[in-house]
Amino acid sequence: MTTRTGSPRVRRRPTRSGVVLEPGLIIEAALRLIEAPGGNALTVRRLGVELGADPSAVYRYFRDLDALLIAIADRLISETLAGFEPGPDWAASLRELGERVHDSMLRHPRLAQLRAVRFTAGPNELRSDDIGIGLLLRAGFPPAEAVRHHADFIDAVLALAAMDAAELAPGQEQTDRQALARTYASFDAAEYPHLAAVREHLPQVTSSPFPGVLDKLIYALRRRAEEL
Repeated sequence: MTTRTGSPRVRRRPTRSGVVLEPGLIIEAALRLIEAPGGNALTVRRLGVELGADPSAVYRYFRDLDALLIAIADRLISETLAGFEPGPDWAASLRELGERVHDSMLRHPRLAQLRAVRFTAGPNELRSDDIGIGLLLRAGFPPAEAVRHHADFIDAVLALAAMDAAELAPGQEQTDRQALARTYASFDAAEYPHLAAVREHLPQVTSSPFPGVLDKLIYALRRRAEEL
């Protein structure tokens, strides 16, 4: 468990500012510090200042900073699912779920890598998995296939979203695009004949691969479902 909110030993005493601490309040304060201008400013000491509480009070709710980060990641999954209702077309609903995950990752880029590689084991991740696997079961996939396809699908979405959310230094993305444009315009066609044959299309490789890969994933799942 990432929090100890159900323990009767947690005493909800007011902070110096008169606010009664609870896990949701701590998560929101930590998220503000992570997304503060100038870079991630989250430390337990700064979190105590933000909450107007002794920093050690955080440990009454989260065993350590890592547990707090996992709880934040699970909270962001709830943002992904807010208002989402699967429709009659399982594949269209799965696509929307993937797009929602991608959009949420881009809104919170400093947590994208964490969300891509860690399991939260929290209620929102469980709900997301339940929805995704449920869509695949509805499509007719046997249980084992539904689990495997869902894992492949969501891992691909998370990986692509983490790539798109990666924070580059100011001007770095533009510099990279300009360097690629110069390379594509000047390479030796005799040495790279296949690249030369598609030279005019090469600039598109700098665009996000997410839409195209999502199309391919949904298409492959539809085709597989039709074969069942």
